[in-house]
Amino acid sequence: MNRSMRVCCCMIFLVAAIGSPRAQEPLNPMIEAYIDMYRPLAIEEMQRTGVPAAIKIAQGILETDAGKSLLVRNSNNHFGIKCKSTWTGERVYHDDDEKGECFRKYGSPEDSYRDHSDFLKLQPRYAPLFQIDPLDYRAWAHGLKSAGYATNPKYPEILIRLIETYRLDDITYFALNGRERSPGADMASRGSSVPPATAPVTSAAAASSASHTQSEQPAVNQQVVNYPEGVFRSGGTKAVFARRGTSLLALAEVYRLRLSKLLAYNDLATGDDFLSEDRLIYLQRPRHRTDVNEQKKERWEPFKSMTGISSLISRRRS
Repeated sequence: MNRSMRVCCCMIFLVAAIGSPRAQEPLNPMIEAYIDMYRPLAIEEMQRTGVPAAIKIAQGILETDAGKSLLVRNSNNHFGIKCKSTWTGERVYHDDDEKGECFRKYGSPEDSYRDHSDFLKLQPRYAPLFQIDPLDYRAWAHGLKSAGYATNPKYPEILIRLIETYRLDDITYFALNGRERSPGADMASRGSSVPPATAPVTSAAAASSASHTQSEQPAVNQQVVNYPEGVFRSGGTKAVFARRGTSLLALAEVYRLRLSKLLAYNDLATGDDFLSEDRLIYLQRPRHRTDVNEQKKERWEPFKSMTGISSLISRRRS
C-alpha cells in the first residue's frame, strides 16, 4: 500500500480562509468531493474504533487518488490493503511493489472503511497508536509509518500536509465532541505548534474572479498556449502538461517512471516534491533541450495509447 499512493497529494495546497494564517488559493474540488462523500463514514468509524477521522480520510485520499485510482474503481479498496493470509473474501490483482499483487476486494466503500478500522485496531503492531491523542495527527501519521503501513519515507509528511491543507482534524474534533470546532482555534490545538510551510497550488479549481488581479492576467497581445489533455508528443517526446502544485512523485508513479529519471528529463533538482509553476513535463529524455514551456506555438501529436491522469492534469486555459 506504498506505491498505491497516487498522490493526489499530488495536488496539495493550503486552505483559503479569510482572517486565518492559512489563507491561500481555492482547494482542489476533486479532493473536497472525496472528503464530503466519506466524512460521515470516517466519523462513524472513529466513534466505533477510535481511528482518527482525519487520518482515515487522509489515507483514503492518498491511497485512491481521491477516489479515482484503478484499484479503488475495481475493488472499492480505499486503503490499499493487501490480501494477507487471513483474508477469505474476494480479491483483485494489481501491480504494486511487485507485479500482480493480491488486494482485498469489497462490496462497497463502507466495507472498506470498516475493514481498515479493524485492520488497524486488531493488529498488535498498531496497538500503540491507540494510546495517542486522536487529535495528534502528526504522531498518528508517523506512527503508521513506523508500524510498517507504508514504505514511502514521505508517507507521514504527505498525510500531515493533507490534514492541514483540508483541515481534516476538524472532522476528528467533530467526531469527539459532536460539534464543529470554533473558527478561532489556534494552531497548537490543531496538532501543530507552527504554521505549515506554504504549499504549492494546484490547477484543479479555478480561482474566483476576485482572486484574479490585473497583474496576473496575460497582456493583451500575449499568446497563450492551449496544451492537450493527457499524454501527447512535444517535439517528438512524450509529455504531459502539469499544473503548479502537482506532485512529482505522483507523476512518476502514474507513468511508471523512476522519480530520478523524471527529475533528470525535466532538469529538476533532487528533493523537489511539487512543481513550482505550470509547465510541460517530459516522460522521456527530450530529443532537444528547447524549453517548450516558453514557446508560443507548438504542433501537438496526440499520443493515443495512454490516457494518463487527465483528472490530475487539466487543459490550460487562457
